[in-house]
Amino acid sequence: MHRPSNTFDIAIEQGFDFLSPDYAKLFENSAATAFQHPLWLDTLYTRLASHAGATPLVVAVRHRPTGTLAMVLPLLRVRRGPIRTVEFADLRVSDYLAPVCSPQVFSELLKDQSACAEIRCLVRPFDLLRMAKLPDGRLPIENLLATPRRVAMDSNAYASVLVAPFEQWRASAMDRSYQKELAKKSRQLQKKGDLSFSCCNDGASVIEALDVMRKLRGPRFQAQGDGDLLQRPEYYGFYSEMALRGLGSFVRLYAMKMDGDVIAAVLGLCHQGSFLVIMSAFDIAGYKSQSLGALMFEQVARDCIERGDRMLDFTIGDEPYKKLFGAQPSPMWAVTQAGSTVGAISLFALKQAPWLKLAAKRMSEFRLLPTRTSTPTR
Repeated sequence: MHRPSNTFDIAIEQGFDFLSPDYAKLFENSAATAFQHPLWLDTLYTRLASHAGATPLVVAVRHRPTGTLAMVLPLLRVRRGPIRTVEFADLRVSDYLAPVCSPQVFSELLKDQSACAEIRCLVRPFDLLRMAKLPDGRLPIENLLATPRRVAMDSNAYASVLVAPFEQWRASAMDRSYQKELAKKSRQLQKKGDLSFSCCNDGASVIEALDVMRKLRGPRFQAQGDGDLLQRPEYYGFYSEMALRGLGSFVRLYAMKMDGDVIAAVLGLCHQGSFLVIMSAFDIAGYKSQSLGALMFEQVARDCIERGDRMLDFTIGDEPYKKLFGAQPSPMWAVTQAGSTVGAISLFALKQAPWLKLAAKRMSEFRLLPTRTSTPTR
């Protein structure tokens, strides 16, 4: 038995209110990422958790004298086959995961052995603790949970530093020959009709762009053998609700149109001077030789610079196009810990046979299908 902390009150709050002023204040002063934003987590827990068969596991740490929030760990309990996992609230929509806490308070928590012991006790039982997508240089959650050291993930994150004016950024970030190539492609595209680029500013334009994104992304991702999330009603509902609720503040949805029809779109989040790209779609079939995606991201960068953004964050993934815009890689990390014999065997198997990682990913994606359907789901 461990003694309760004298400084912090710690509890599981399954019905935690991510839209509360207390959480908003904590988030604003924390080292968390855009993917722990109040709107993002509120929508994730209410929209997606039940479809994935996941149970909320929100660890709330409060200062004992005042009752104000000191830290929140937004976690989930998810059963994947026979394995009980505890993981960050992700469900395939979040790119960066982190505790919601300021560096100073996090340091105080690490020094409080009773508080750490309480938190470690509350997240159990589990067969496997999985904390992936940890950004470089963030709070060391492995120290809080007493897990093995973090290991580098297979993929990096990429971000391009923005400087004004746009012409200066383009000259420093992009190769001169590539600038000329895109200028040529832009002229070709403009000759095809009435070309426009804008940031959606009302509900109708948001739904129009998202519907086109769903249409364009379906065949593309199906051909790659990995289904697109937008094709699932619960995920389309998540992204559309996020875009509508966060429009004009937390979310931007860019659209490029030809003769009034959307031919490209980019959805992203705004956080602390950065624009984080989370989803994009392009009519590649209709504009095969126009480098539509590159032209779209060039316009996104221009708009971000004009708004005063300091970073264009392409998030996780080693796609080559990101470097064409001056994006530099930064490592992503993962922490795992076995909590039972079953978990230890699973973890050992994954480390010994890398091909099993893909099988585990497929199982994970399968488990994110609706848990209750009237007919079998393949």
